[in-house]
Amino acid sequence: MTAWLLALACGLGAGILSAWGVGGGTLLLLVMTLLLDVDQRTAQGINLLFFLPTAASALVCHARSGCLDRPSLRAAVPWAVAAAAAGAWLATAADPAALRKPFGIYLLLSGVSLLWPKKRER
Repeated sequence: MTAWLLALACGLGAGILSAWGVGGGTLLLLVMTLLLDVDQRTAQGINLLFFLPTAASALVCHARSGCLDRPSLRAAVPWAVAAAAAGAWLATAADPAALRKPFGIYLLLSGVSLLWPKKRER
């Protein structure tokens, strides 16, 4: 019962963070692998599924407010779909242990990059 409540609380927290534009999916991924003993591939799949409804709701909100650049969207979507399909295929072909190190390095570099302020252009 406790694991169920922990998973529910983490999912709710990750959803709230995602709504604020913070990396809620990354938090969800870490909680699943470190606390809930979910293997890396399953956690990444759940993380991607978690992203779909949040991205869809953001797309609807942006479309309603007129914040979408439709020509850019039409140009980007086919390439994004192809890249996502290629990435999914590569991820299923790769050894899970080989995915852990690059992802860990990515998280470390992402965190470190937040420590330094960006230079402002005049």
